[in-house]
Amino acid sequence: MADARQKKLGAVFLDSFWRDNAIFRQILGICSTLAVTNLVVNTVFMCLGLTFATAMSSATVSALRAYTPKRVRMMVQTLVIAAYVIIIDIVLKAYVPTVSKALGPYVGLIITNCIIMGRCEAFAGSNPPRPSFVDGLGSGLGYSVVLLAIAVVRELLGFGTILGFTVLGGTWTRWTIMVMPAGAFFMLGLMIWLARWALPTQEKE
Repeated sequence: MADARQKKLGAVFLDSFWRDNAIFRQILGICSTLAVTNLVVNTVFMCLGLTFATAMSSATVSALRAYTPKRVRMMVQTLVIAAYVIIIDIVLKAYVPTVSKALGPYVGLIITNCIIMGRCEAFAGSNPPRPSFVDGLGSGLGYSVVLLAIAVVRELLGFGTILGFTVLGGTWTRWTIMVMPAGAFFMLGLMIWLARWALPTQEKE
């Protein structure tokens, strides 16, 4: 029984992390792709915050699902997400104020991130807390992998650095477009194209 449950949780994680990746499959949560992926360090903290919020919100919404009237479920979900986002914002301001300042209002916008709202509504609202936590964790990490990949390329080509350390120096000419929104759109489109080419679609399956 334990092995079957473990396998089930593994399948839930793999689905949310890769097979049903919110960015590759549904093109959700792309606002932060434009906002924070010009520097890897900002992207790391945004990804940590969103993964924490997604996993904990999903688990909490799931735990409250039997006590939440359907007519107010969206309001309850928003309040739950907001509570965790406030925690994230306080922690960032206390321990990494420079990153908090750089991220600005985008931390607060985690509250309305389509990925979190979507997982709370589609999965956590009808599943137990444990699988809901795993689903939220997988969704957050799947989102993080995409954003970090984009951030590494954008910072490397745009600034010649990774995490502030010079990698491409000397005669390297910085690609200014990579630190602009157009660079984020280009990288996002390229990654979605590669992912959809590599992943079998539902029609093929």
